[in-house]
Amino acid sequence: MNINLKNFYSGKKILLTGHTGFKGAWLSLWLEIMGAKVCGFALKADYESLFNLAKVGEVLEKSVIGDIRHADEIASVVKNFQPEIIIHMAAQPLVRDSYFDPRKTYETNVIGTLNVFEAARKSGSVKVITNITTDKCYENKEIDYSYKEEDSLGGYDPYSSSKACAEILTSSYRRSFFQKEGIAIASVRAGNVIGGGDFSVDRIIPDIFRAIRDQKEVELRSPKSIRPWQYVLEPLFGYLILTKNLYEKKDAFAKAYNFGPNSAAEVNVENLTKLLLQNLETGSYKISEDENKLHEAGILKLDNGRAKSELNWHPKLSFEETIKWTADWYKNYLKTPLDVKNFTIAQIQNFIKE
Repeated sequence: MNINLKNFYSGKKILLTGHTGFKGAWLSLWLEIMGAKVCGFALKADYESLFNLAKVGEVLEKSVIGDIRHADEIASVVKNFQPEIIIHMAAQPLVRDSYFDPRKTYETNVIGTLNVFEAARKSGSVKVITNITTDKCYENKEIDYSYKEEDSLGGYDPYSSSKACAEILTSSYRRSFFQKEGIAIASVRAGNVIGGGDFSVDRIIPDIFRAIRDQKEVELRSPKSIRPWQYVLEPLFGYLILTKNLYEKKDAFAKAYNFGPNSAAEVNVENLTKLLLQNLETGSYKISEDENKLHEAGILKLDNGRAKSELNWHPKLSFEETIKWTADWYKNYLKTPLDVKNFTIAQIQNFIKE
């Protein structure tokens, strides 16, 4: 399957929005390994980011800094680059940030997605769109249940609900426009993605890394919250398989897909922290006493059955391996910061061999 993926992506013109982000930088490197011609469109990367550390911009056909909230910017890029495939990752991706700036969250995640869709419709070149949303798009009932693709959409916080809106938008555009225009579109809902190269604020892995680097205790906001943890390459592998199938078989795969780990990786934050600190061989943690903390889901699980049965996608790494790969990346970064690109590519190549 990996050989087939490389053969498929070699020479394909792909617009990747959000290429300066954590997952976007990983996917950019993977697509480059396979010989794809990638144009990235995203906000400027933070100074300490995988995009900058691995010099991702140098491997792309084109790297455009822009904002998907501005319809004219994304339309111009699509018109000039003429991609066959759009992988739409650009987003305001943080739950807590969405409480502080809900307008920006909805404008980015809903109107920005609309702008991408409209640009694709007018392009004359786009054949496939893979729209990345989130596992948080479901109406979370806070029960021990693995959400399936047909379950109700919802969202307590602005981020989660904005992604539910993006899912509804995807479904509407598929039926109203894309089916008639020959554009196959699918949405993907990944569990909590972790791995090397994530430096975002308010995410558990980079929070642990920064605390250790600053010689501080890790502070856990919600130690008992359960999440479906998976290494960053797991869902990206799923996106690549799905996009290929969409391109080759069109409507048969034009639907929503969950990409989450097997149940053994649905672990609470405290247990994840303990295992990561063991692998890093340093650090300690404490439980936050913040009484005014913002609402975040207490339990979230995904059913990955559709991706397994229809795409023949399966998680490759166990939870323990996921944590080890994550720790190895950050240990290598602290030891040899100039080796980020080589180490990241090596992890991609090792994952492909798994």
